[in-house]
Amino acid sequence: MTDVQQRAAAKHFAEYWQGKGYEKGQSQPFWLSLLSDVFGVEHAAEYIKFEDQVHLDHTSFIDGFIPATKVLIEQKSLGKSLTAPIPQSDGSLLSPLQQAQRYVHALLDTQGRQAVPRWVVTCNFEEFRVYDLDHPQNEAQVIKLSDLPTEYYRLKFLVDTGNEQLKREMELSLKAGELVGIIHDRFLEQYSDPMAVHTQRSLNILCVRLVFCLYAEDAGLFGATDAFSKYIGQFEPQHIRRALIDLFKVLDTKPEERDEYLDDELAAFPYVNGGLFQDENIVIPRITETIKQTLLESAHFDWSKISPTIFGAVFESTLNPETRRSGGMHYTSIENIHKVIDPLFLDDLKTELAQIKAIAVQSDKTRKLKQYQQKLAGLTFLDPACGSGNFLTETYVSLRRLENEVLLELHKGQVMFASEETSPIQVSISQFYGIEINDFAVTVAKTALWIAESQMMKETEDVVLMSLDFLPLKTNASIVEGNALLVDWDRVISRQQLNYIMGNPPFIGLSLRSKSQQEDMATVFMENERAGRLDYVAAWYKKAAQYINKTRIEVAFVSTNSIVQGEQAPIMWYDLFINDGIIINFAYRTFIWSSEAKDKAAVHCVIIGFAQFDRDIKLLFENGLSQTVSHINGYLVDAPDVFVQLRGKAPDGFPKLVQGNKPWDGGYLILSQEERDMLINKYPNASSFIRIYIGSYEFINKKVRYCLWLDGVAPNEYRNIPEIVERLRGVAEIRRQTKTVAVQAQAETPMLFSQIRQPNEDYIMVPETSSGGRRYIPIGFMSKDVIASNSTLVTTGATIYMFGILTSNVHMAWVRTVCGRLKSDYRYSPSIYNNFPWPNPTEEQKAKIEQTAQAILDARALYPDSSLADLYDELTMPPELRTAHQNNDRAVMAAYGMSVKDTTESSCVAELMRLYQELVEKKKA
Repeated sequence: MTDVQQRAAAKHFAEYWQGKGYEKGQSQPFWLSLLSDVFGVEHAAEYIKFEDQVHLDHTSFIDGFIPATKVLIEQKSLGKSLTAPIPQSDGSLLSPLQQAQRYVHALLDTQGRQAVPRWVVTCNFEEFRVYDLDHPQNEAQVIKLSDLPTEYYRLKFLVDTGNEQLKREMELSLKAGELVGIIHDRFLEQYSDPMAVHTQRSLNILCVRLVFCLYAEDAGLFGATDAFSKYIGQFEPQHIRRALIDLFKVLDTKPEERDEYLDDELAAFPYVNGGLFQDENIVIPRITETIKQTLLESAHFDWSKISPTIFGAVFESTLNPETRRSGGMHYTSIENIHKVIDPLFLDDLKTELAQIKAIAVQSDKTRKLKQYQQKLAGLTFLDPACGSGNFLTETYVSLRRLENEVLLELHKGQVMFASEETSPIQVSISQFYGIEINDFAVTVAKTALWIAESQMMKETEDVVLMSLDFLPLKTNASIVEGNALLVDWDRVISRQQLNYIMGNPPFIGLSLRSKSQQEDMATVFMENERAGRLDYVAAWYKKAAQYINKTRIEVAFVSTNSIVQGEQAPIMWYDLFINDGIIINFAYRTFIWSSEAKDKAAVHCVIIGFAQFDRDIKLLFENGLSQTVSHINGYLVDAPDVFVQLRGKAPDGFPKLVQGNKPWDGGYLILSQEERDMLINKYPNASSFIRIYIGSYEFINKKVRYCLWLDGVAPNEYRNIPEIVERLRGVAEIRRQTKTVAVQAQAETPMLFSQIRQPNEDYIMVPETSSGGRRYIPIGFMSKDVIASNSTLVTTGATIYMFGILTSNVHMAWVRTVCGRLKSDYRYSPSIYNNFPWPNPTEEQKAKIEQTAQAILDARALYPDSSLADLYDELTMPPELRTAHQNNDRAVMAAYGMSVKDTTESSCVAELMRLYQELVEKKKA
């Protein structure tokens, strides 16, 4: 969004909200619109949390909290003072800021430092007052709604999720990636066979070497800061090829082994070591004037400031033909990497160092600091799907920064004198191990780690005030090329020597797996016949679970959230819990993992940290907050290990929920509005067997299609209508061509839907697929004359009481936990309904649910021209409908014996799972 567009959006927002605003009904639309429309936040409803519980001497609710930027919002109605004290439920008088401060202290007590807000914003729809809790002595910043078109930038802290240095590193890394792409393309044009495998391999290695030279020049590793570009610049284009060959040979030769008559400009270059410049029989093509100028122009860029964590992935993506065709540079953000490594080990290491630094007795502190440094140097890490090494690189950088803190404490800024044998640096890239199937990615990963090592050595020099020699390279990461699911991890690093496994294994679903990947799955899951239903990433969990047997190794992987939902959850976690004895010690529930710099491709992911032992403290992360829990099950809920088997019959006393009618007709039995009107205008009698036809999309979006419904219709009523006969002929042909034997037989009855499940009385319709951005799946009652498509689920004998339960947030909590997902969309199935534990309400409670359920239907009826998509959008949900749903939620919770004040969604799900387990035990008995 440009500045002009943002000013226009801010102006529109200010004009729309001028004079509007009451706290309970409009706070959420106000903030969601501000974030999405003015600041361009995608998925704003996931970015900001509303009505979070905090426990004071009573349960209270935070109006709004933005976890990513640590902003707490206290919202008041239009006209309310933002400075005057307001009576509280306990009789105290508190200003809005004082209210917010009480919530801050409550979050600190229950959630720890991570949840403590940096900012507090109080707002009354016409004014924002902003308090910086890092500088509590400062006066509040006041921003008027009317001034927002010119002062919107003052609220940018709402969406500023990273520090400027990190952003700068990212921008430089992406720019560097673009330069690599240009260099790559210029060279590729000169190869006689650009598509040959040897050409691609040669060019990839050449690009890695050139980038290392450009970096080494800017980082001062070649002595003069223009050593490489000056060397290249002295030659005519036709001689640069030979000059590069000579340079690469020199960089790979120890000084004592070089030609004693070597030219001075070559002799000045250091020995690199590490294998980067080893003669690998690569082909370097002829160099043109364009290539020469490209290299010299690239040298003007400051390569020393790139982030190796990001750049390694960007570099590899730039030179990956498939990625380049898609126009994207792929990398995992540093922020997301820390979601894995921080709770796995880094948070504990930081806490330990902080405790050591607080020791008062200097001798004790020094001893502990040296022990801590040795501990850092003794830790080992494995990424068994390491790609270009971003997890390994960021972990190395993080450990070295801790080590630099130790050195700063030990030496207090005094100059340190040391030889190579007594280098102050003990943490080494040789502590890092990886497995990667792509040979080029292996090279990039090693190079990224070398660049990280060089950069961190510069930081250490500033700490110990001494010069350290980076070249020749003295250490090397052990990154093995191979298929991680077939490689013996013990041969990469013995499990007795390893501390942590981490990474981001491939996201490949069941339908997208190749034959070889299916074979990989079968090899890993030899004793689990149902494992073929799992995502490919599950194989890394299984392989890791077997590898860590009888060790203290801890593991954390990023995964698609499908492995903790639907049919996959019981298949996978029963195996890992029961057969491999693993225990989940921390987890991030579903969040969006942005992993592409240009296209911002996002996947809905979870992070799961596990081992074969219990941690003292288990953490469950959601929406940027963490909570301490007693147990984490396979659905990432604080509940016992329940495995919901997605099958079974309808609950006793309740009707079946079944899929709607399946036409299997090639579209011949389905009519548009225009086709229906044309047919009825020509053949008025056809109106008796043309019915409204509703699928999930039509139901939610208030659209209408029609179908030929000839079940029970006498042939003489349609046999003489040529348009219908032609359609039936098409149905018959489609069915004859299918491979399904049962459908082939149905070619003899083309006038009937392939599967007929139409209720003979009014029924409840549930969309099979609907947006995961809605708090409630829109469901409703339908007339028996409306034909339900097979993209919906229907039940006969449905009552208003059933509707009330199914549309409640209690049922939705169950759905959000156990249903399968299509990306983030809900995928409802009969098995979700069949396994749902229903309450046993009193007559009074049942009557209340019926009353609140009817109120939901009445609230919808107030807006007859609005679709369910309009009514259930979190930004546009009418206040009457929201209130009706909230009242229904309370009534349903009461029927379960749940307290509205004390029940979170996680505790609600835990109770439902307990009830489900009771039902299972009863059936067994």
